[in-house]
Amino acid sequence: MRIEKKQSLRQLRRWRIRKKVSGTAQRPRLSVKFTNQHIHVQFIDDTVGATLAAVSTVSKTIPDREKVKANVTTAKQVGALAAAAAKEKGIQQVVFDRAGARYHGKVKALADAAREAGLIF
Repeated sequence: MRIEKKQSLRQLRRWRIRKKVSGTAQRPRLSVKFTNQHIHVQFIDDTVGATLAAVSTVSKTIPDREKVKANVTTAKQVGALAAAAAKEKGIQQVVFDRAGARYHGKVKALADAAREAGLIF
């Protein structure tokens, strides 16, 4: 399959998910983005269009930033740090937005780590 076709299918999947998933101030959207090198997590209030909290592998809160990669072990660390950042902002419940990625591997590890740290999905 051509790369353009894969990208367009992923974009359609992302739009289909976003029609159903929306965050509020009481229950923001937990948006996850994986690149080849980094992991980005945001807590978004869609009614206002504002990011309430964010964590990524490029932020200074990650220990040993030079050694982290976009893999399962780092996803677990980022999930726990994201839950801690959400707790600081007073966020207890979230709506999970996987952004078109399949729910396995890195995505599942991040979600499970956030759940173990106390977030309710």
